[in-house]
Amino acid sequence: MTRPGGPPGPGAPGTKAMSFGPSVKRLLRRLLPQRMLLSVVLVFAVASVVLTVLAPNILGRATNLIFDGIVGRSLDPSLSKEQVVDGLRASGEGTRADMVSSMDVVPGRGVDFDAVGKVLVLVLILYIGSALLSWVQGYILNIALQRVIKRLRTDVETKIHRLPLRYFDSHKRGDVLSRVTNDIDNVSQSLQQTLSQLVVSVLTVLGILGMMLWISPLLALVAILTVPLSIVVTTIIAKRSQPHFIAQWKQTGALNAQVEEAYTGHELVKAYGRQHETARVFHESNEELYQASFRAQFISGIVMPAIMFLGNLNYVAIAVVGGLRVASGTLSLGEVQAFIQYSRQFTQPLTQIGSMVNLLQSGVASAERIFEILDAEEEGADPSAPVTPTTRSGRVEFRDVSFRYEPERPLIDGLSFVAEPGQMVAIVGPTGAGKTTLVNLVMRFYDIDSGSITLDGVDTRDMTRATLRSRTGMVLQDTWLFGGSIRDNIAYGNSGATEESIMEAARVSYVDRFVHSLPDGYDTVIDEEGSNVSAGEKQLITIARAFLADPAVLILDEATSSVDTRTELLVQKATAALRSDRTSFVIAHRLSTIRDADLILVMENGSIVEKGTHDELIAARGAYHRLSASGLQEQQLASGSMGA
Repeated sequence: MTRPGGPPGPGAPGTKAMSFGPSVKRLLRRLLPQRMLLSVVLVFAVASVVLTVLAPNILGRATNLIFDGIVGRSLDPSLSKEQVVDGLRASGEGTRADMVSSMDVVPGRGVDFDAVGKVLVLVLILYIGSALLSWVQGYILNIALQRVIKRLRTDVETKIHRLPLRYFDSHKRGDVLSRVTNDIDNVSQSLQQTLSQLVVSVLTVLGILGMMLWISPLLALVAILTVPLSIVVTTIIAKRSQPHFIAQWKQTGALNAQVEEAYTGHELVKAYGRQHETARVFHESNEELYQASFRAQFISGIVMPAIMFLGNLNYVAIAVVGGLRVASGTLSLGEVQAFIQYSRQFTQPLTQIGSMVNLLQSGVASAERIFEILDAEEEGADPSAPVTPTTRSGRVEFRDVSFRYEPERPLIDGLSFVAEPGQMVAIVGPTGAGKTTLVNLVMRFYDIDSGSITLDGVDTRDMTRATLRSRTGMVLQDTWLFGGSIRDNIAYGNSGATEESIMEAARVSYVDRFVHSLPDGYDTVIDEEGSNVSAGEKQLITIARAFLADPAVLILDEATSSVDTRTELLVQKATAALRSDRTSFVIAHRLSTIRDADLILVMENGSIVEKGTHDELIAARGAYHRLSASGLQEQQLASGSMGA
């Protein structure tokens, strides 16, 4: 029903999105419970990186052995190394003399392939060991991350059950589902693809930097120039792309909400010929998602090419400077070869970090949406010393109750009445009068602003919600059945019910009349949309569910509004049996269904304007009389249409 002063709609502003830094910190704090596994991961990652970093330097020895052998074989074997160097200097070849002097050559001796083979075997062992350690650390990290994501899903699921009805009234169901499914999956993928690589990349950069400084501080300085440039480029691009990632996942949620609504109501969409409009809205939402995703991926995609460009410039500078250092004899060819390899490995982690920026930003954007749910205001806590009614008679009393969804828009003010045990209390009034709100207050789906509501003499706020709701049952206009057997759906009202009590509830609610015509009887599985049972049969199952729960207070909200006349009679009989010896609140637009009510409350604009029995209210010729006359006129018009 339309609620005057109802909760803000889906477009209302919610929790303010956090910035990138705090979101990352909060996400990383969720890793702390797995710090033991993560410590093991770090140890294996360090060991793997150490082996990887050592390999190029050792491989440089093989290059030196080969180069020394080639140069040595070209020299006169009758001369010593010192004599060869002196001869080169005497002939004016000082640069070549410096190079030979720095080399470990023996004139006339060729390449020592045995020594080269041993070096290559050692390098192979290092690479194999590094790969194994990397696989082990990846395996352990995956265990840790899956535990974190499992815990995150559990926290979100638990949080959802603690959220008030107000939250779901103000958020589209599709968007909430998108946060719980798509966003959590995106966080999981982002962490899996970035965390391990990020740790390895940082360790690799530090390890390689140490080796480069050890080989040549000058060349290391040339290589390091890439780092600040890469950081500046990445930071500038990240700031520009992060808002688009936030928009991307926001639009994903909005699109899911639109698809969920269109799919759930696809029969109405077809019935009213709104397929083209629905498709248009979908294409508009899809286009907005496309634009946000394109901008996010395009801008963040610039990072990797930019860093690769800087890395190539760095490579050229090292090759030129290194060649000059070899020629001057300051460095050996193997050291320069190792340094060039290090320079490529040095820029590679920076490039990988750049390529992970878009994944990280996407994951953080999803994490923000998840944190918004976790930070949402919860239902008020149950009292620390709850009170349980000593009787189960079902007496409900409203004492000067006031409630409003929004402070500036009044809804219910100073409402007082008593529903005695076993009474049928009917609530009538025009749409938006506050009828459904009234029963929501009985169930404590919303907390009142002032006054009190008591059940069997105890204020409902002094009871736990579980205690209160265990004494109440609801049969709503919109039936809800889950994907399970008819027996399971009935037993949902009482998990500990025996087979006999389930059958008794089915007989009293007339489920037994139609269930035997189904192929599998009570074991018939209701499909996802409940399309294998009619609307009236669904309603009878929900009544059986409420009957099995054996509540002291029963709430019937338009329980017969969506069924045919014949089924309505069955539903009325079933609800009559269900109401027996119970206090019941009945919301109905059809006044014919509440003529026998013990008390009729007529509501307008959140207030009770009349109360009494049917005969008393008709005699008063007030608001109820007008509603009754309006209903009679509608029936006469309907009869005239059928007669015509």
